[in-house]
Amino acid sequence: MKGFVSAVTSRLVIAVPYVWLLFFFLIPFFIVFKISLSTTAIAMPPYTPVLSLEDGLAGLRAQFSEFSFDNYIWLTQDPLYFNAYVSSVVIALVSTFLALLVGYPIAYGMARAPATIRPTLLMLVILPFWTSFLIRVYAWIGILKPEGLLNQFLLATGIIDEPLVILNTHTAIFIGIVYSYLPFMILPLYSALEKMDYSLIEAAQDLGCTAISAFWKITFPLSLPGVIAGCLLVFIPAVGEFVIPDLLGGSQTLMIGKTLWNEFFSNRDWPVSSAVAVILLLLLVVPIMFFQQAQARAQEQER
Repeated sequence: MKGFVSAVTSRLVIAVPYVWLLFFFLIPFFIVFKISLSTTAIAMPPYTPVLSLEDGLAGLRAQFSEFSFDNYIWLTQDPLYFNAYVSSVVIALVSTFLALLVGYPIAYGMARAPATIRPTLLMLVILPFWTSFLIRVYAWIGILKPEGLLNQFLLATGIIDEPLVILNTHTAIFIGIVYSYLPFMILPLYSALEKMDYSLIEAAQDLGCTAISAFWKITFPLSLPGVIAGCLLVFIPAVGEFVIPDLLGGSQTLMIGKTLWNEFFSNRDWPVSSAVAVILLLLLVVPIMFFQQAQARAQEQER
């Protein structure tokens, strides 16, 4: 009896993530994909439903033959969407690289700090999450605008003679994304660096390795799982970011998140916007697959 209960419990534990994935990913994805195959209509909702069960199975088979991929073809014909995808990926890549440059020294310092103060340092990293994301982005408007705190400080110290134009530029977007998603970079890096055996560094230095050489040959390779995880945690949400480009980048910023917003709420073209969302999701699945493969190879090497 105990063996049966244990087997049922283990299967339920395994089933929970799959149920979660079904209800919060696969079903919503299917709904969005279904809308992307429909056509725009002046109605509520603003599209012609497909795969409706109102006409029974015979009607469902007839609807399969009427599937239209015109919305996906339209995306290849209008350069706006291609440029939005490219711009989003470029901005996300640059932001992820900057977050790595800023986050790695912080995570390294936390991992090498005395064990008694590490919980405090972790709390300080997580502390920004206690404030609304929207409020934090609005705060950067007050800092970066021409008459903002940053320009006032630089003018008062004599570093500049006239205010810098930072707001409504790509620089402001990079600052906003790096600031907002920096904890997602620091935490995986800290987890990887905190587990590392630092006696390997001492052994390498005893064998004549310089501190810089020991870092690139030992520390950084051992922290690669944290680097990859942190980069994905920053890159994936940054690609589809809408709030930061809209508030800090201005109306001229072209990113796929803003394009989705305009198609859904301004143009009310739900089929096209759903097609944009499906392609964006498929675009983001690729780095996740590479990450899973890298993790699988790392686990095989450890064995």
